[in-house]
Amino acid sequence: MGAGHAHPLYRDGDSPAHRLPAEVKIVVLVTFVLAVVATPRELFWPFGIYALIIVAIWSVARIPVRWILPRMLIEAPFVVLAVLLPFAEGGEQVSVAGLSLSVPGLYAAWGIVIKGTLGVAASLTVAATTTARELPVALSRLRVPAVIVSMLTLMIRYVDVLAAEIRRMRLARISRGDSPRMLHQIGATATGVGALFLRSYERGERVYLAMLSRGFDGRVPPLALGAGCAAAASPRQWALALLPASAAVTVALSAWVIR
Repeated sequence: MGAGHAHPLYRDGDSPAHRLPAEVKIVVLVTFVLAVVATPRELFWPFGIYALIIVAIWSVARIPVRWILPRMLIEAPFVVLAVLLPFAEGGEQVSVAGLSLSVPGLYAAWGIVIKGTLGVAASLTVAATTTARELPVALSRLRVPAVIVSMLTLMIRYVDVLAAEIRRMRLARISRGDSPRMLHQIGATATGVGALFLRSYERGERVYLAMLSRGFDGRVPPLALGAGCAAAASPRQWALALLPASAAVTVALSAWVIR
């Protein structure tokens, strides 16, 4: 049950960012993202400063750009949506390369792309320096409701079990002459997804009943949460780690004042 202390987005390292307690990184991430989202999209310079803050953190965390960029493709659907906005929005029009584009649409597209990119980059930075085991501990220290922490802890514990079940089902299909990647097998794929859901649901019920029989009261024991995790953040760690978030908040407030 304890297998998989890391996750696919984690990058093993020993930088100051890796050693920082996860609760501090979560607070910094949320503050930074809120500052980015609150920044007026009509201004450009604040987003350049935000990008410099992230690049500086990458340098401290020893995360190469070539490692981050491929993983940022997760925002591709939002970029596609943003490209369509200048053609779909109304209002003032401007001619670009012979195309009539909406000015509000251009600003909206810019806002979606830049804010989404910065948010994804910041999230990947936290993911790259934080193991899966640290997340429930951090949420518990931040006084997140116990039921949410319990759900996250159990999900982390059993995600590897679910992945193994998917691999076994796929291997069983291939051994019977099936090709999961072929379009004409979409029906079998849908059936497999349904079977996986039922198996997961039934297994979850069995595990829950087993936990109840062993005295589970809805809370994950502190010992199980904190095993192998860093100690709670010290005031000095909070002060140092909040510097990027404070800088982002200052930039956002300055943007509204200058606007």
